[in-house]
Amino acid sequence: MWAAALCAGGAAWLMALRNQEARRLRSLLGPDDQRTSRTSPWRRVQAWARPRHAWWCLAAGSAAALLAQSVVPLAVGAAGVPLAARVRRARDARRERQRRGDAVIALCGELAGEVRAGRQPGEALRLALDEADSGEGGAGAARSAVLAAARFGGDVPGALREAARDPGAEGLLGLAACWRVAVDRGAGLAAGLERLEGALRAERDQRADLRAQLAGARSTAVMLAGLPALGLLMGSALGAQPLRVLFHTGPGLVCLAAGGALESIGAWWALRIVRGAEER
Repeated sequence: MWAAALCAGGAAWLMALRNQEARRLRSLLGPDDQRTSRTSPWRRVQAWARPRHAWWCLAAGSAAALLAQSVVPLAVGAAGVPLAARVRRARDARRERQRRGDAVIALCGELAGEVRAGRQPGEALRLALDEADSGEGGAGAARSAVLAAARFGGDVPGALREAARDPGAEGLLGLAACWRVAVDRGAGLAAGLERLEGALRAERDQRADLRAQLAGARSTAVMLAGLPALGLLMGSALGAQPLRVLFHTGPGLVCLAAGGALESIGAWWALRIVRGAEER
């Protein structure tokens, strides 16, 4: 039974990795092929479970409570629900920040192309923002303010600086500086935008390369964090009954509390080191 559960978990993990790689390829290649619009049953299950994934901690705790015949795993699973929700919100915030950064780079390239084509800066900015999606535009939440400033001759650099407050849209500060220099001193806006786009793109590629280099360290930390659970599975398969010792004896409960605290602190510290290296 334990071997079957372990194999099922490994298969689910591999399927999730495969679907993640497929999503990356579709985001790079675009939805040109009509087959990408079809939704498989597995993707529908993922879409249904993604908003509710935090409650899987409670389900896992309930299953462990039935196996161990103790309420301790149920309490731990219930406590893990808000923690899992917080982790998901942080992951979504990082993805949104990355999308904003990509949108700013695209906005700089589009604006430079429009200016090179002979359009005036205000008209070029309006066209570039109109090309961008309303939810992922380079101006973020202040997109309408930037459009209004460009259309009616307002303070475009001020609107861009206001939009740069959104996480991931810090590159708009450079766009605001290029705009002010071009308007006040008559410098070439297209050349400045191209240099800004190149710098932002190089910074993004550097961060992506750093994340790829740190992926091994992150995977190692996660794997080491799962070794105690694997040890419990092996002990149960050998008939040592580690769950009964941990959940139904005094020394076992003390060891469980101490081990759980040390395991949580170690995993948090290792992931904090990796995340700190990514943000530098």
